[in-house]
Amino acid sequence: MGEVIAGRQAVREALKAGRPLHKILIAEGATGSLLGEIQSLARERGIPVLKVERKALNRLAEGVSHQGIVALAAAKEYVELEDLISAAKAKEDPAFLVMLDGVEDPQNLGAILRLADACGVQGVIIPKRRSAGLSSAVARASAGAVEYVPVARVSNLRQAVDTLKDAGMWIIGAEGDGETLAFEADFTVPLVLILGGEGKGLSPLLRKQCDMVVRLPLLGHVTSLNVATAAAVLFYEVVRQRKFPKVFQET
Repeated sequence: MGEVIAGRQAVREALKAGRPLHKILIAEGATGSLLGEIQSLARERGIPVLKVERKALNRLAEGVSHQGIVALAAAKEYVELEDLISAAKAKEDPAFLVMLDGVEDPQNLGAILRLADACGVQGVIIPKRRSAGLSSAVARASAGAVEYVPVARVSNLRQAVDTLKDAGMWIIGAEGDGETLAFEADFTVPLVLILGGEGKGLSPLLRKQCDMVVRLPLLGHVTSLNVATAAAVLFYEVVRQRKFPKVFQET
């Protein structure tokens, strides 16, 4: 499970020891040379540093003297994108990776990781900013799947897409107004499926990089689905096409 690390010395030592940290939270108005050193170390390791209200730190630290700073340790260490690609290409089945563009709700990320494990997803890619990380809340929501699904955290999703394309993978986005019905798309190719964040969908620039954008049919009055719900339908369509290709075919 994830861990809350409170206090300036404790956070600095966690950084120096190379602990996998999701983010560092500093109280608004907090100052000091040690905080400057911590921010410098965090930048070197690509760990986001956010300014928050002190009462938010009080809730997280639960009575511990946090001295205006709290670090959120990852529930599990992240992997490198290149290692994710290599592992996916080494599998017998075609690559099946998932990229999440701004999924900030820990419950959604945990649910998607649980689905990913169930559906044979070989890895998940998230951005360092504007995303939930591998926190204890995500670990709980994943029902343990966080231990089995490798997650890569990257600085730039667009650059990551270029790397994935160079590795021979098709980039398929999912959006409510996608040009292709999801059930008519070919998911048997080496695949990276991109899902947008809650309420925002795919970022326009990332959408332009997709080889295809698919949609799910919505027959009622709502105009969108929760990202984890959409993920469930799309992941199992990949499973259906790859493992049960004759199911639902016309005779």
